[in-house]
Amino acid sequence: MVTLREYLDGTAASEDTKDLIELIADQAPAIRAAFIMNQAYVGTENVSGEEQAAMDVWADRHLTRVIGASGLVAELASEEQEEVNHFLKARGTLGVVMDPLDGSSLVSVNLAVGTIVGVYDGPVLQPGKNLVAAFYLLYGPMTTLTITVGEGVQIFAQRESGEYLLLKKDVRMPEGKLFGSGGSRSSWPKSHRDFICGLEDGGGKLRYSGAFVADFHQILTYGGVYCYPCLPGKEGKLRLLFEANPMGFIAEDAGGTCTDGERLLLDVQPERVHQKVPIYIGSRSVICKLTDVCR
Repeated sequence: MVTLREYLDGTAASEDTKDLIELIADQAPAIRAAFIMNQAYVGTENVSGEEQAAMDVWADRHLTRVIGASGLVAELASEEQEEVNHFLKARGTLGVVMDPLDGSSLVSVNLAVGTIVGVYDGPVLQPGKNLVAAFYLLYGPMTTLTITVGEGVQIFAQRESGEYLLLKKDVRMPEGKLFGSGGSRSSWPKSHRDFICGLEDGGGKLRYSGAFVADFHQILTYGGVYCYPCLPGKEGKLRLLFEANPMGFIAEDAGGTCTDGERLLLDVQPERVHQKVPIYIGSRSVICKLTDVCR
């Protein structure tokens, strides 16, 4: 079977990008091992005013330390940190955006959570279409790595030895009927409510765990849409840099799409590090029922 490094060595990704992907992927066992001792909330809030789980803090500190010490990354932006980290001794120009532990509130009930990462060749405040790599680690019954370097989406599974082996090659997102939507139904805008009702009337099946990374993985596998609309008085829920862009980059390379209902999110120039957006991500035909903004 093909290993992660063997696959990467057959792509046009830079050596620093390959090394960085392997480095972060190799942190999965340490992150999983930390779940047992980091079950609670820590009484602090992140930049977006959300209560931090102990695993949010642990994963953020661990990954920041490892990435910073590698010399591979010049800039690092994390969902858990207010400012961008600048590593002045970095040998290259890579910029990393990350959600260290997406779905951290689910650790205490033992549901799947994950780590989301995007890589730029340059500063992190760029449109998602400029990413050179995007991937996520999913900590479920298996530890899997879903990745694109712009040459198709691949899924690897980690063995007990720590080695990643190719599980699914050149993944394409089917035109399925799964859907999941965040936000209180009573607060949904009429256009969104009508969209969801249309999916339900068409035989759509609800799949929503509360972890974006896990819910997206189902959509990537079976097809459909994950969405979180703009609720009254809010700009959106998910972060453009840390969640929408990396996952949108993967979705598009698998034949899907990612919009905010009016524009393609990968085209959006970020205005600030913690910018939030509404999101509709998944099968192209499903999302085109809501909007004509489809690539």
